[in-house]
Amino acid sequence: MSQTSRFSPTLPELLAPVGSFEKLITAIHYGADAVYLGGKAFSLRARAGNFDELGLRRAISYAHEHGVKVYITVNIFAHNRDIDDLTPYLTMLRDAGADGIIVSDPGIIDLARQHVPDLPLHLSTQANVTNRASARFWIKQGVSRLNLARELGLEEIRAIRKATEADLEVFVHGALCISYSGRCMLSNYFTGRNANLGDCAHPCRYSYAVVEEKRPGQYFPVEEDQRGTYIFNSKDLCLLKQLPLLVDAGVNAVKIEGRMKSAGYVGAVVRLYRLALDWIGEQIFLGKAAVSLSLPETFHNELSKIGTRGQTENFFRARPSSEDMLYDRMRIEQSWVPVGIVRQADPLLIETRHVLRIGDQVEYLGRAIEPNLVTVNAMASADGTAIDRANPGQQVLLHTKPTLDQVETHALLRKRIEPS
Repeated sequence: MSQTSRFSPTLPELLAPVGSFEKLITAIHYGADAVYLGGKAFSLRARAGNFDELGLRRAISYAHEHGVKVYITVNIFAHNRDIDDLTPYLTMLRDAGADGIIVSDPGIIDLARQHVPDLPLHLSTQANVTNRASARFWIKQGVSRLNLARELGLEEIRAIRKATEADLEVFVHGALCISYSGRCMLSNYFTGRNANLGDCAHPCRYSYAVVEEKRPGQYFPVEEDQRGTYIFNSKDLCLLKQLPLLVDAGVNAVKIEGRMKSAGYVGAVVRLYRLALDWIGEQIFLGKAAVSLSLPETFHNELSKIGTRGQTENFFRARPSSEDMLYDRMRIEQSWVPVGIVRQADPLLIETRHVLRIGDQVEYLGRAIEPNLVTVNAMASADGTAIDRANPGQQVLLHTKPTLDQVETHALLRKRIEPS
């Protein structure tokens, strides 16, 4: 349950993705109750900035110091070559203080029960739990939390909730696979990179054309309802406005996808969902029923500033249709970009993530849903030399009008960009 909310013990845990130590710090700063991350092996994000043993221990220690739990992904579908190294790895995770492991392979589950029986097992969405009988089966195998398949609607989630006392976890935000709960082989066929071993090349985002067998080299466009050629490209999941219903349904954890996304993205999304959950908690504290709540428009305004492929609620209310796909391009052009991370509050020192110029208007993402809008009126390099422009990766002393008050280290700044 939520470590952060001041209002209600009934709020679900907010579970954030972490692909590097910087993203860990950012997610914790903006109110994640728990984070999930992967080691260098056995994790379904092989190209994320995964953690070696020292990094895992450091991450777990930092999170625990801030009252945040850490779950480690061990969610590949293992081959024989993987088995010998699994037991010492699982033992290391237990000794390092991991709060649980995320698993999908029955063999890995069996090994974990034998060798680290005190380490909680969380079932990955890859295991495709779509019904109450499946939920009961996995509980009998020693699993304490089920990350339900993304193909479920609200009433199906409610039915599984009634059938089991195990923790239920639901993805609420981020990229969707075109394949059933991520079990896709396109990447393996096209590139030799196996999605089920954590190395997906994301072929669902490619632009496709047709080639006739006797006319090699001649490409004919594929069109679907005149929308274009990205025939597998799903919009991103977003259940922000459905959070009250998930709270009412008794979901124990809501999960954000994005271990390969930027720290700016992770921080902005975690912040939004943290604030939304706490707003729901406050309303419950005031005596309102979660099922009756609708998030204020300010939350949806904030959502519109976070990079996305567009938004879909997937199966939550009804089966997805062509309206839930993005046929004409890989992603929607962004209007706002992360421009810096606060490295020091006084004087204000940021590390830039995007080009920044004097006169730019920037938003500081603080603890309230409404960001602070200020104008950059002076900048200097870290040694005090005045500059007019900062490039990504620079350390910059920043002066704004009005002056930013109550600035916190690790907070984000962003700015609007003109469409290209």
